[in-house]
Amino acid sequence: MSQLDTYRNTLLKKQEDISKLNQDMAKEQAKIAPLQKKIISAKGAIGRTKSQSTIKSKLNEIERAEKSISDIQKKCGDIQKKIAQKEKERSTAEKNYRNEEAKVNKKNMEAEKKRQQDALRQAASFERSLREYGNAQSHMQLEIERLKAIPEKITVLFLAANPKDTPQLSLDEEARSIQQKIRLSEYRESVHFESRWATRASDILQAINETNPTIVHFSGHGAKSGELALLNPDGSTKTVTKEAITMAMSTASDTIRLVVFNACFSETQAESVVEHIEAAIGMSASIRDDTACTFAAQLYSSIGFGHSLQTSFNQAIAELLLEDIPGENIPQLYARDDVDLNDLILVRPDV
Repeated sequence: MSQLDTYRNTLLKKQEDISKLNQDMAKEQAKIAPLQKKIISAKGAIGRTKSQSTIKSKLNEIERAEKSISDIQKKCGDIQKKIAQKEKERSTAEKNYRNEEAKVNKKNMEAEKKRQQDALRQAASFERSLREYGNAQSHMQLEIERLKAIPEKITVLFLAANPKDTPQLSLDEEARSIQQKIRLSEYRESVHFESRWATRASDILQAINETNPTIVHFSGHGAKSGELALLNPDGSTKTVTKEAITMAMSTASDTIRLVVFNACFSETQAESVVEHIEAAIGMSASIRDDTACTFAAQLYSSIGFGHSLQTSFNQAIAELLLEDIPGENIPQLYARDDVDLNDLILVRPDV
C-alpha cells in the first residue's frame, strides 16, 4: 500500500468517526422531543385535576423527564467535544493526504503530453466550477435577502368569541395550548401572542390597529352559510358575513399575511380572504374542540420553528393523525394566486 493510500484511509476513517458521532448526537437529541411531550401532557393533567395524589405523581413524572433531558443534553455536550477533537484530527489527516497527493502529482507530470491533457481538463473543470460556484453564490444571496425580508418579530392576534346563546367551546384551552407550543418552539422570541376575548364586530379593526399583526386567528362558531358568530353588547350572537370579514382584513393592515378561521364551516371565509391576503386557513365542516385545539397548537409550533406555511399546515394535520384525533380532512389551506406556500415563511430563521 502506498503512502498516499495510507493517508487516504486515515482521512476516510476520521470522516467515518465524525459521521458516527453526528449520528449518535442525532439519536440522543431525538429522545428529547418525547420527553418534552410527556412534560406537556403531565402539566395538562395537573391543570385538569384536583387530586393531590395525581398532581404529585405528575410532578414526579415531570421531574424525571426534566432530569432525563438534562442527562441527554450533557451526553450531547460530551459527544460535541469528541466531534471537535475528531475534526482536528481529520484536518491533520487531510493536510497529510493533500501534501502526499501533491508529491504524487508532481511525479506524474514527467510525461509532457499527459501533463498538457490534464491541464486542459483541469482548466475546463475549473471554469465549470467557477460558473457553478457563481450560480450557487447568486442563489444563496437571493435566499439570504428573502429571509432578511421576513420580520424579526411577528404578532399573532387571537380573537375569541363564544356568545352566551351558543354551545360553549374550550377557547381558553386552545389559547393556552397555542402559547405553550410557541414557548417550546425554536424561535419563540420572534412570536408575540396577543389575545382578545368576547370579541364584538367593533373590536376587530381596533385590535388589528393596536397590534398590527402578521397572523389573525379567529376562534369560535361558524355557520354553514359562511358567517362568523361574534357578540352583541348583551353577549348574544351577532353574525358577520364573509364579505365583511374580507373587507376588514383587506383594509385593516398591510402586515397581515395569514388569517386562520378556527371555526366550523369557515372554508368560504378563507377562500374569500385570500383575494387580498397571502394565505388563509378555514374549516370545511363542523370541527370538534379537541381537533381545533390540537391543529392550531401544532400549526403555531411549526411556524415558530421557522417552517414554511405549507410544512406547518402539513405537520398540524400529521399531529391529528398521530394523536388519533378525527377531522384531519377538515382544515383547508388556501393561498393567493401569486403565493407559493412552500416559500411562505412567517418567522425568520437564523441567517
